[in-house]
Amino acid sequence: MSLEASSLAVPSFESRVHGTLLGGALGDALGYAVEFDRLDAIRARYGSAGLASFDQLDDVGQFSDDTQMTLYTVDGLVDALEWANDGVAADEIACLWLAYLRWLATQDVAVSPSAPVPQPRWIDGQEVLRRRRAPGNTCLSGLASGDMGTVARPVNPDSKGCGTVMRSAPFGLVPHISREAVYKLSSDAASLTHGHPSARLSAAAFSLMIQNIVAGSDVRTAAIDALDYVNGLPTKAPELGDRLEAALRLSSEPAPLSPETLVTALGEGWVAEEALAVGLYAVLATQCSEPTEHFRKAIAVAINHSGDSDSTGSIAGNILGAYYGEPALPAEWLGALEGTEVIRGMADRLLAVTTG
Repeated sequence: MSLEASSLAVPSFESRVHGTLLGGALGDALGYAVEFDRLDAIRARYGSAGLASFDQLDDVGQFSDDTQMTLYTVDGLVDALEWANDGVAADEIACLWLAYLRWLATQDVAVSPSAPVPQPRWIDGQEVLRRRRAPGNTCLSGLASGDMGTVARPVNPDSKGCGTVMRSAPFGLVPHISREAVYKLSSDAASLTHGHPSARLSAAAFSLMIQNIVAGSDVRTAAIDALDYVNGLPTKAPELGDRLEAALRLSSEPAPLSPETLVTALGEGWVAEEALAVGLYAVLATQCSEPTEHFRKAIAVAINHSGDSDSTGSIAGNILGAYYGEPALPAEWLGALEGTEVIRGMADRLLAVTTG
């Protein structure tokens, strides 16, 4: 993809931050409408092309726990950066853990009495984020345990569900930090709920993709560089490399994959490496010169399959929002999405502590 060939100017950092968070929420909301439906049910309800626009929905576009947790990731980072800007060293992962515990409190889940009780912040008072939208069981159980999971002492040690990767785009939006720092933040934050190496490395690869894109890389190069980085780490997750390499290869073929072939080749997206591969494939396989049309096409590919459609949709939306910036997002889709003022509010809070 080439921005020179597009109708939009190179986006500002501020536009990329807003685009990442809003674009992810758009893909999440469309995908959430069909998340637990098989492909034949999606086609029976929305036609042979499936769900492709918000005007096909009966109600306002509702985002899922994917966007909720992404915004709480932002808040955890903002909390840590606020301390740092005041000259006080803070444990970033502890701030993220406390943020996720505050999200857990919005889901009416009992938490172990051993867990700390975080002080409330602005995000906690936003009603749209307090609605239960099919949260992942592993995220719930990992946080409810009251234990702060780490790489060395993981909670849910065998889980590699996509609950890590779908919330990790914000780590790539923190400017002026190294890729090593992005890797550590995203990997350690993933360990708060999921212990499997692929859950951690998929989150890291996604965060690194976003960082590369925001720095000016095209999407394919950003993905290749991120994969090269995680492949060079001592911790290995060969299934991640297999899925991402397949997504890169298949997206170069002249004919797009059918939804049936897509899930056969890359998976349904319920686990981390599959969700990332499907979202990446959807972006790369639908590239065109008009950014808004590209966004529409990519989201349609990302969500119309028998799988975890909200997570694959949100990942594709994050990637394209980071690449094109907010102007590429369909205006009528944004008008039909719930909670845009909250999403913009969190984007602005991140910008305030990183760029002033």
